Amino acid sequence: MTRFTFLAAIALTATAGTAFAESHAATGNPMVGGAPMFADKTIVENAVNSADHTTLVAAVKAAGLVDTLSSEGPFTVFAPTNDAFGMISDGTLTALMQPAAKAQLTTILTCHVVAANAMSDAIAGMIADDGGMHPVPTVGGCILQAKMDGDDIILVDENGREATVTIADVKQSNGVIHVIDRVLLPKQ
Repeated sequence: MTRFTFLAAIALTATAGTAFAESHAATGNPMVGGAPMFADKTIVENAVNSADHTTLVAAVKAAGLVDTLSSEGPFTVFAPTNDAFGMISDGTLTALMQPAAKAQLTTILTCHVVAANAMSDAIAGMIADDGGMHPVPTVGGCILQAKMDGDDIILVDENGREATVTIADVKQSNGVIHVIDRVLLPKQ
């Protein structure tokens, strides 16, 4: 390969990458875990590409929720990152991933799922309409409380643990993902 051909190939690759990024940016979806998120893919199809959500994906598989979160929805998923799962002790996390703990893991995960397509502006509006705190019933039976801290949406679980939405409004074909920095738990 001549130097000119090699440089042209690099330029073409860079242009294609830029075009992809620009076309992706036009969809309005943020990157998550270093991966593009496509509004025409399901929650599961996008989550498996995020390097920041490998633990969540493993947990969804262990709980048998892949088909549910791939279905029509709509769902709002508050998706804890690997770092959020890292706040749980290794022993506890390993135990939760075992078949014997499937029911408990399912409850924990479904306490991160709402049976609606709730974008951040709608959540912020409900918080404002409710005087600063809005109850969020989940499909797992938990009631989260949503509040604002400046421009950030904060979710408070039934134990008083707080999670911040770090990436909002990741559109999916069957709902929306909001990335959070802590695992939320049902009342203990």
